[in-house]
Amino acid sequence: MLVQRYVKNPLLVEGKKFDLRLYVLVKSFDPIEAYLANEGLARLCTENYRMPTKDNMKNMFMHLTNFSLNKNSENFVAPTENFLNEDNGSKRLMSSLWKVIEEQGYDIT
Repeated sequence: MLVQRYVKNPLLVEGKKFDLRLYVLVKSFDPIEAYLANEGLARLCTENYRMPTKDNMKNMFMHLTNFSLNKNSENFVAPTENFLNEDNGSKRLMSSLWKVIEEQGYDIT
């Protein structure tokens, strides 16, 4: 099941919408035992966000963070072999994203 709601005033990174991919290992359900990975992925849109209007609402590169979609954008920045140390791609490690968010003045603790 998928449930979602459009966020009118999203937190932006470098002017772009993003999503996070967190990874959880569920060891058992009864009793529940789960482990959250220390690292995850962040996927960024490839065009700067603007509030949706009838003129830009169909611009998927601005409003959707889907990697398979954004990799077709002319603004897409592909991860390289140095992915673990990069902080400028359209797909990044979550720890890299936290640094940018912190630089924007947000407390990430």
